[in-house]
Amino acid sequence: MGNRETRVRGIAARAGGWSARHRWAAVGIWVLFVVLSMGLGSAVGSVEVKESEALKGETHTAAKIIEDAGIEEPASESVLIQTKDANTKATDAGFRSAVAEVVTAVEGTGEVTDVTSPYDAGTISKDGRSALVQFDMRGEAETAGDRVEPVLKAVAGVQKGHSELRIEEIGGASMNETFADATGKDFKRAEFSAVPVAFGILLIAFGALVAALVPVALAITAIMATMGLMAVVSHVMPMSDTASSVMLLVGLAVGVDYCLFYLRREREEREAGRDPETALRIAAATSGRAIIVSGVTVCVAMAGMLFTGLADFEAMGLASLMVVAVAMVGSVTVLPALLSLLGERVEKGRIPFLHRAKRRKNGNGRKGNGESRFWGAVLNVVLAKPGLALVVAAGALLAISAPALGMKTQNLTLDQEFGDSVPIVGTYNRVNDAFPGGSDPAVVVVKAKDINAADVQSALADFRAEAISSGASLGPVDIKVHDAQNVAFVSVPLVGGSDQGKAEESLGLLRDKVRPDTLGKVDGVEAPITGQVAGSHDFNEQLVGSVTPVFAFVVVFAFLLMLLSFRSLTIAITSIALNLLSVAAAYGILVAVFQHGWGASLVGAEGVGAIVTWLPLFLFVILFGLSMDYHVFVVSRIREARLRGLDTKDAVRHGVVTTAGVVTSAAVIMVAVFAIFGTLSMQSMKQMGVGLAAAVLIDATVIRGVLLPAVMALLGERNWYLPKWMNRLPDLTHDESAEALSPPQPPAVEGKKVGV
Repeated sequence: MGNRETRVRGIAARAGGWSARHRWAAVGIWVLFVVLSMGLGSAVGSVEVKESEALKGETHTAAKIIEDAGIEEPASESVLIQTKDANTKATDAGFRSAVAEVVTAVEGTGEVTDVTSPYDAGTISKDGRSALVQFDMRGEAETAGDRVEPVLKAVAGVQKGHSELRIEEIGGASMNETFADATGKDFKRAEFSAVPVAFGILLIAFGALVAALVPVALAITAIMATMGLMAVVSHVMPMSDTASSVMLLVGLAVGVDYCLFYLRREREEREAGRDPETALRIAAATSGRAIIVSGVTVCVAMAGMLFTGLADFEAMGLASLMVVAVAMVGSVTVLPALLSLLGERVEKGRIPFLHRAKRRKNGNGRKGNGESRFWGAVLNVVLAKPGLALVVAAGALLAISAPALGMKTQNLTLDQEFGDSVPIVGTYNRVNDAFPGGSDPAVVVVKAKDINAADVQSALADFRAEAISSGASLGPVDIKVHDAQNVAFVSVPLVGGSDQGKAEESLGLLRDKVRPDTLGKVDGVEAPITGQVAGSHDFNEQLVGSVTPVFAFVVVFAFLLMLLSFRSLTIAITSIALNLLSVAAAYGILVAVFQHGWGASLVGAEGVGAIVTWLPLFLFVILFGLSMDYHVFVVSRIREARLRGLDTKDAVRHGVVTTAGVVTSAAVIMVAVFAIFGTLSMQSMKQMGVGLAAAVLIDATVIRGVLLPAVMALLGERNWYLPKWMNRLPDLTHDESAEALSPPQPPAVEGKKVGV
């Protein structure tokens, strides 16, 4: 008996055993942890990412100058007055009357200041058909969107009296108000839909209400605890709304999946005739171990985002890492305690039709021995001709991946992001057509010892003139001086407008030629260039520079974790190769659908000619981590069978077919949750949702059901190869209990080992 107990080792087995013995204490500690985390987070509040810290490069420098100077820039708005026919001009009496009415109407709201007529500012288009009334919103720019509604109504009122003209407002406040409303509704729908969808799938998978509720409850409590912890951590590393959304997405997916792995193994052991205590102990040692290995691997992958140097990415990485860690700890501690408390009552609330089917088939089309009939048939084909299966499956995925070679990335413009779903996008395009670059001008933040010094003023005048003569801008170039702070803002509409590529060429002219030839010749002058186009450019540059270190970090550490967890050099290498192939296939699908538009209408999207800049790196990190869920779970089961004395091919068959049901259920949940994000209005969210859903689907079917068994069947005993010199590495292999395994019988092949 003593010998049997010594084999129950490892964190997962010990944690599960302790929780089962001290079940009320384990549940109480978890509840206390969740409550304290939420309470502490609520007490300290959350710190948001500052604009000055969001990016590096010139955008960061400009934001820092503004912040240090204490300048509070108001939210600027414009009203476009445009004729609907070619004969009417801005100089006509009717047009002038409409402009005067707009000025009076917006001033009458009491919410604006510094209203400027186009006849004073010269903001009339070259064709004479369009004009801009410009003004600033009172109060802080960050909250201007909350106060812009009366101004929008005033402008709409003027429009009603001038059907011959197009009169519409656009600016930072109105766009924030419009998009916050649109995206807010989207995210609320996604968040409210995700939990019922996951619960419904679990109900089908388990056929019992209580069994389906347990994973959802643990996932939700893990998310709640992480929200509180995020607030605390934000005082060291500021967080963002995007980080919260990603945390929810990842937390629900892995939280439910981890519990699903655990619950299904415990149920399987009970159905095999084990008593509840033994079944729980086996689940803790086997599935619990797989959860820890998978969780640590996912955390390492998420940590890769900390190497980007981009505040939003760092926040997303840390938030995702935290929720995975919390879900992992909950799954191997409070879950076994709950199962111990519930016992057979975990089957309460049975759905009669589903339950009868599961008792008859043992779940998900399984036969009485717990094996999946469908995947059993697939495995018969794959293992009969593993070489052919490998060539066909790998060839298909490589073909799917091929479009990724022509991937083009960029920050999506408003019309690409929202299409025609938001009316203000049309206004944005019309302003850019009439005043190229006017909607998103570059802003040169000029700081000098004395901003009114003769040489500085001369350089500013030269900059204004050369910005137009160089072809970077069509004007007008506006200069606003803050005398007390010795800072000036130079607003430069860029040639190219909403065409990101051409606008970046204009930005390059300003940065590389115009600025050095003018402001750069004055000693002590700083002149970083910021704005939407500059921010996008700097973001891209920073992101491209971080790709190599992030990829290297994630791949190397995932390789080491797999090596230590399975003590097999072969498994570590094949794991990385298969994961990279699934990521490449996801990239190929993204490019085909969203860049080229192939089948875009099938997912309610459209080809926008590019993939949003941040998505490839984000997908790599997320997918590389999440795909380890299935891989670790399946390979652990294969290795467990190998330890029982089965040869490799039989172990592969057993491992794949016995895990097929739970992997299918887990994949369906992830695909469903991610697909919800594919229904949102924003193209970037559609791209993220479709990319994640497609990758998980490929990973759980082609990769784990065909490629993995084919590769392992071909390698045979070489799957367990570990060079002798690596025997000194830490042993993090199996934690299986004695009840789960008969004594291992590793093959006596030199240089090969099955860890014990």
